[in-house]
Amino acid sequence: MLIDLFSYFNPHLSPEENVATRRKAIRSFKAKADAKRSHTEKFADLLTVKFGSIAFLTINATWFLIWILINTDKIPGIKPFDPYPFGFLTMVVSLEAIFLAIIVLISQNREARVNELREEVELQISTIAEGEVTKLINLVVLVLEKQGVKMEDDPELTKMLKHTDGARLQQQLEKELG
Repeated sequence: MLIDLFSYFNPHLSPEENVATRRKAIRSFKAKADAKRSHTEKFADLLTVKFGSIAFLTINATWFLIWILINTDKIPGIKPFDPYPFGFLTMVVSLEAIFLAIIVLISQNREARVNELREEVELQISTIAEGEVTKLINLVVLVLEKQGVKMEDDPELTKMLKHTDGARLQQQLEKELG
């Protein structure tokens, strides 16, 4: 999903207000993505937060300890129901691990989609900024040349004045990656 980031620039606002508007728009992508979550994704996110806590770890450790104590006949008056090697406990723990993994994957997949959107926005902003900076450098060079300053002898400036070839950079990255 491409977004026209030029729409976030308002010539009637100060530069600080324009930057604030752009930052607010970028931050709102997460909020908008969160608002569009399905009930399943919201539930998975809630469970991921709850299951990724010290409280959940403590509850699990306590539960397993009690289970083991009961089933090794260490607690008088309670008859063992899953004697060593704790086959039923093994099944319960395996099922818990499967469900926890799926819940975490649902949340991670949604976060990955949000991050992909952010990366696309950042790429667009960087592309726009590169063009703006190059234009500013060209304007500064024109002003300096009118003042009689020779710019041709500066190889770094000459390199900066050249347009960045995004397609060539992409090809280089693809070549390096694969």
